[in-house]
Amino acid sequence: MIDLHYWTTPNGHKITILLEETGLPYRTVPVNIGAGEQFRPEFLAIAPNNRIPAMVDHAPADGGGPLSLFESGAILQYLAEKTGQFLPADLRGRSEVMQWLFWQMGGLGPMAGQNHHFVQYAPERIPYAINRYVNETNRLYGVLNKRLADREFVAGDYSIADMASYPWIVPHRRQQQNLDDFPHLKRWFETIRARPAVQRAYALAETINATPVVTEQSRALLFGQTAANPTEGNA
Repeated sequence: MIDLHYWTTPNGHKITILLEETGLPYRTVPVNIGAGEQFRPEFLAIAPNNRIPAMVDHAPADGGGPLSLFESGAILQYLAEKTGQFLPADLRGRSEVMQWLFWQMGGLGPMAGQNHHFVQYAPERIPYAINRYVNETNRLYGVLNKRLADREFVAGDYSIADMASYPWIVPHRRQQQNLDDFPHLKRWFETIRARPAVQRAYALAETINATPVVTEQSRALLFGQTAANPTEGNA
């Protein structure tokens, strides 16, 4: 059994998509990041960076005790290897998937995340920051669109590279992006959106957090942390 410590963010959706695709038995342990639940000692024991998702595998392949992981990319790789699905075994195929997984982890996710912050959550409107991250998100959409011009999925067959990127494209309107400008990306997006496992993953999210709201208190918890005060903020 997998315990998935989860909230309804793009990084959380990555893991529920893969779990639904593989059919691995799992249960969700909601971690309401707007209420500060990511700072509970029991969560920090498996996720020292106080970010979701994190997971505990109670039946790891080595037959040992429960194994915990944090960081969504590491979890995707672990679960793909555990099941032998969505990550090729051959050198070249695996390398393609891992490159594009790291591309999402180091580029699309962080840049779109900053886009979300300055467009939606920052207490003051900073045009330079908004333009910087909206434009960089646009550039990354262009990279993905070009990649998909001659292939159905990012790295050949459907893989964890697709599952990593898709949730970051879902909020494209909030990112001030128009999918009609990226026809190959739009085709890919619609193909993945229609997958039954993806639909189940997003239906699960609706049962946990149907109306996400950021209050002043949650804004401070989410965006005001420092090393000295990891559970407090000044926003």
